[in-house]
Amino acid sequence: MSPDGQAIAYIADTDGQLNLTVHPLDGSLPRQLTEGTDWSVRQVGWAPDSATLFYAADRDGDEYTQLFSVTRDGTQSQQLTDDPKVVHHLGTEAVSPDGRWLVFTANDREPTDQDVLLRDLATGEVRRLLQQGGYLDAGQWAPDSSALMILDFRSNTDSAPMVARLDGGVTWLLPDRPGKHIGAGWSADGSAVYLTTDLDRDFVALVSLEVTGGVPELVTAPAWDVEHATVVADGRLAVMSVNEDGMSRVVVRDLVTGVERTVDVPRGVVTAMSAARDGSRVGVLAATAVSPQNVGTANLPPEAGDAAASFTWLTDAAPTGAEAAAFREPQLVRYPTHDGRDIPAYLYRPAGDGPFGVVLSIHGGPEWQERPDYAYNGLYQYLLSRGVGVLAPNVRGSTGYGTAYQKLIHHDWGGDELRDLDYAHRYLTGLDWVDPERIGVFGGSFGGFATLSCVSRLPGRWAAAVSIVGPSNLVTFATSVPPTWLRFMAEWVGDPDTEADFLRGRSPVTYVDQIDTPLFVIQGAHDQRVVQSESDQIVERLMARGVDVRYDVYPDEGHGFTKRANEAKALSDTAEFLIGYLAR
Repeated sequence: MSPDGQAIAYIADTDGQLNLTVHPLDGSLPRQLTEGTDWSVRQVGWAPDSATLFYAADRDGDEYTQLFSVTRDGTQSQQLTDDPKVVHHLGTEAVSPDGRWLVFTANDREPTDQDVLLRDLATGEVRRLLQQGGYLDAGQWAPDSSALMILDFRSNTDSAPMVARLDGGVTWLLPDRPGKHIGAGWSADGSAVYLTTDLDRDFVALVSLEVTGGVPELVTAPAWDVEHATVVADGRLAVMSVNEDGMSRVVVRDLVTGVERTVDVPRGVVTAMSAARDGSRVGVLAATAVSPQNVGTANLPPEAGDAAASFTWLTDAAPTGAEAAAFREPQLVRYPTHDGRDIPAYLYRPAGDGPFGVVLSIHGGPEWQERPDYAYNGLYQYLLSRGVGVLAPNVRGSTGYGTAYQKLIHHDWGGDELRDLDYAHRYLTGLDWVDPERIGVFGGSFGGFATLSCVSRLPGRWAAAVSIVGPSNLVTFATSVPPTWLRFMAEWVGDPDTEADFLRGRSPVTYVDQIDTPLFVIQGAHDQRVVQSESDQIVERLMARGVDVRYDVYPDEGHGFTKRANEAKALSDTAEFLIGYLAR
């Protein structure tokens, strides 16, 4: 959402590539501002006057994002950085309120460190604001442009907040209090900040904190995680989404009166959100289990009260490849696992009596969450239309169910979460409409690793498997991630120097001789997170054994897909591969 509330910017692949579009809210037509064919826009931010946009883009999915600017009318554009082996990220609030400074992070000084830098938009001069020898993220600016919030990101469950002043001073806000602390905004006078945090609790709440220190003051603490929080209207309104068992609820809270108003977003998942500077409008990117991601806006009534804010879709992306009239909503279920926990999962059942084949779909992350959001661009619905069901669990390590549950995956890849997946298979075989001989497994990134773990360490259970950009060897994976990730690997996965035997014992490639499942592996040649050799090594071992394995490498993609044609082909091929083994 532009600061003046008159337009919304979004990234879309309308022409087959991820490009930047601005959609005016006065009824006029949207304008596509970039026309990249190998460049893909990944991130966008507005100048405070709403006249210029800044964006980060990479080439062929390599994630070496560079920074650019473009005027709202598309008449002027400029590339601001050109360091092909350096990663640049815009700050959460890209430009200071006075319009002078562009804030971004980069690992230009040291490949393993992400520093905070400022670019003077009048002169083009760049100076380094902060370097801590860590992975820093830039947050929101103080109202007077004299300081901004910074996060020292230490893990997915530990980000230390600070205030960095342009004169060089730094104030740590919660020293020695680890937790998931994320900036949401400032008070009008700059004396306090707002944070979402799980400090002293299992789920994420919204708090305020004096910049000079003290005890955080609770603003709101729902029974579930607060997400996407932003403070606007001179510190008077907090716009938030709450993740309620996977579903998003959007609310606007008056920070003076405590009154909350709902934003009537269709039942589904909000993946991004922004608000006008005065709080008059909210923009969301949202999807449901039966409809793709679209952009919508809500106009907020100026008077406080409990009336719902009206909501309107701006874009109309529609399902492709399957008949939308036949789409089915998932059922939220919970199945028991080995240690007495109940694992939440979304179960998609085809129409009819069965018996049906089913795919066990494992999300990436692993600190992520399976949610009803038109996953994999409608893959689930297409499988359903061909008589194949889907079970998509949130095994231990998933987000959305408390920090303690999320941390269970730390230093335990291929451990207890694999037993959760074993019990998912058992749950499926107990359903009277499931054919136990036609259960497949699928996943991307960590889900690809888990898929390879299933077929190698739980053999004899699976009729087919698809792994997309999945690590196969945790020793080589932990040493080949992007340089800025290296500091996290010992705690997150394991230390490849001191725990090589442990990591080998959790690696699918170690058990490659046990794989007896038809396997399809998909990889991007430019993947910086899971490099191509992770797929190469397990495929080569399988081919040497004569195992039925298909291997597709996309030469112009990275960790995921930036080109619509490539994504369509990969997902279509995935679907037909699974259907070939699982459908009657």
